[in-house]
Amino acid sequence: MSLPRIERPDLPEHMTWEELERLPEEIAEQIELWEGRVVWMRRGPREHQRFSRRIVHEIERCARETMSEHPGACWEAEFETNVFLGTSGKSDFLTPDFLVFGCLPPYQDIRAADTLLVGEVLSPSNSGPDMEAKKGRYAKAGIPWYWEVTLDSDVSAIARIRAYGLETGYGPLPDGVTPLHPVEYRLVGEWVNDGEERVSFTHPFPIDIPWTALAY
Repeated sequence: MSLPRIERPDLPEHMTWEELERLPEEIAEQIELWEGRVVWMRRGPREHQRFSRRIVHEIERCARETMSEHPGACWEAEFETNVFLGTSGKSDFLTPDFLVFGCLPPYQDIRAADTLLVGEVLSPSNSGPDMEAKKGRYAKAGIPWYWEVTLDSDVSAIARIRAYGLETGYGPLPDGVTPLHPVEYRLVGEWVNDGEERVSFTHPFPIDIPWTALAY
């Protein structure tokens, strides 16, 4: 998420959603709550916003094309919108750079159970461990698809897009040994911006994006 540079106030380590709402908007929008723990989101360059919008626009176009052919289907695509991880309450949420969810009534909160795809745009300012932690929380919440969009470090462009699918099973382990993360994402698609390939994937609906549509 790309945010303006604002001096961070001294906040408690844990907050509720109600306490977060009482903060000035320019402060609150920089914070995620991880089971009530305050997590500051890193600021990104302007390219971060630019390519988040392009990705959402193209995914929305693909969704609308599929919905026109299948009137019973309904999806929405947005960027930088809170996804609440629990079935109730609002003090555990993440804010993906872009997401796809099943259509909801107006002004209804988006829950992990409603969400089909989340994505993050990775710029040089992102921390690998921080993004892996966030990715793990998406997986634990049961969101089926996760995309990573990596920006080129030298020019204003997307360098690579990776798609991950949620894996809920694991192989046999010795008695008494259990996996630290019983659910995790597996890489199922990768597209490099080399001027030839399109970004084509079949879930959660057919997605077909020419690289030219994502160019600056």
